[in-house]
Amino acid sequence: MIIKASQRGGAKALGVHLMNTHDNEHVTVHEVRGFLSQDVVGALKESYALSRGTKCTQHLFSVSFNPPADAEVSVGIFENAIDRIEDKHGLTGQPRVIVFHEKEGRRHAHAVWSRIDPETMTAKQLSFYKYKCREISKELYLEHDWKMPRGLADPREADPRNFSLEEWQECKRMGKNARDVKGQLQDCWAVSDSKAALEAAMAEKGYWLAKGDRRGHVAVTHEGDVISLSRYMGKKPKEIAARLGEADTSRSIEDTKAYIAEEMNPTFERLLRETKARHERDMRLLNTKCEAMVTRQRIEREHFQNQQQERWQQETQDRANRLNKGLRGLWDRLTGTRQRTLQENQKAAEKAKQRDQQERHELQQRQLQELQQLQRQIDTQRLKHDQTHTDLLRAQAKLKVRDRQQQSRLDQLGSNRQSHKATTWGRDFGMGI
Repeated sequence: MIIKASQRGGAKALGVHLMNTHDNEHVTVHEVRGFLSQDVVGALKESYALSRGTKCTQHLFSVSFNPPADAEVSVGIFENAIDRIEDKHGLTGQPRVIVFHEKEGRRHAHAVWSRIDPETMTAKQLSFYKYKCREISKELYLEHDWKMPRGLADPREADPRNFSLEEWQECKRMGKNARDVKGQLQDCWAVSDSKAALEAAMAEKGYWLAKGDRRGHVAVTHEGDVISLSRYMGKKPKEIAARLGEADTSRSIEDTKAYIAEEMNPTFERLLRETKARHERDMRLLNTKCEAMVTRQRIEREHFQNQQQERWQQETQDRANRLNKGLRGLWDRLTGTRQRTLQENQKAAEKAKQRDQQERHELQQRQLQELQQLQRQIDTQRLKHDQTHTDLLRAQAKLKVRDRQQQSRLDQLGSNRQSHKATTWGRDFGMGI
């Protein structure tokens, strides 16, 4: 599984993100260890309060665990990966929280450790943590026979279309998919070797080149959203400037928006609006269906959890009843019977715990499969809309090219006629003399 780690502060913001049920179908708090508070936000705030007694500002070590999309990964595999990270980074015994997220038919985990050692009031040193996480990630892929991403085997081949949280949030505000936006812009860069070629390629995707407020190159969508070329293309500003020249030679953002409004043929503009409206209507239906499914699944999980708790309480009581009291209890202690019973109870409790965990896993997997089927419909709808949108923009670009060529031919024909008239007039004038 892909493991990403970071040292950070912002305890409250991280806690809110981990418990975000708006962007995740299901959020499950798996463990809160070593904190007085038993809720995630409160636990991370405790870490912050403790860090105030030190000079450490990045008092948290946050790690995400993302398994392959097509793999069925048990909670035990996640726990094993988390324990490896803990051991490798010298965080054994440090307070931590573990939260599972299920989103778009996939499950991933977040583990957050407090770096502050309360005995020494110092932060645990995390040297080379990115390298260590990458090595553990490779081990997990090999052990479970998962197909290893090329970028993990060789960092030089990492997928350039991967996006950051900031890019995902930015594209979400625009109503776009971050991976699609990065892919489209990087494809445009790959097929162009000049500013004119890049502008033509971007126009077919619905982007226009402009000068940003900070004198850098940006892309403007036909809806008026502004995107940083350097960030989304994964190129340094110097690389972009070397191919495109200085940004000062391009239109400003406001001029570009005005140019887009002028260039957009009313017919194509209407078709794009209709396409977007139809896509939004279809997505509303699918999203409503998804919300209903998630609500039903949450109710089912709550009911299932209550049933498991009731059974656990009953089984705990049954195990306690196996221990005799009074004189019999004293006799059992003397003969060793009580100790044997305690051992049997401990084995039975562990077996019951594993049974409950397996039942929860089976329920979660069944619900994930339901969401995956619906997610495939959502992905198909998005792909259909993107293709229609691209086809319209490409057709418009071709039409404008033909219009310019036709206008160029008319201008040339007019120029030839004027030249012919001038020649004839000069000849006649000469003959008149």
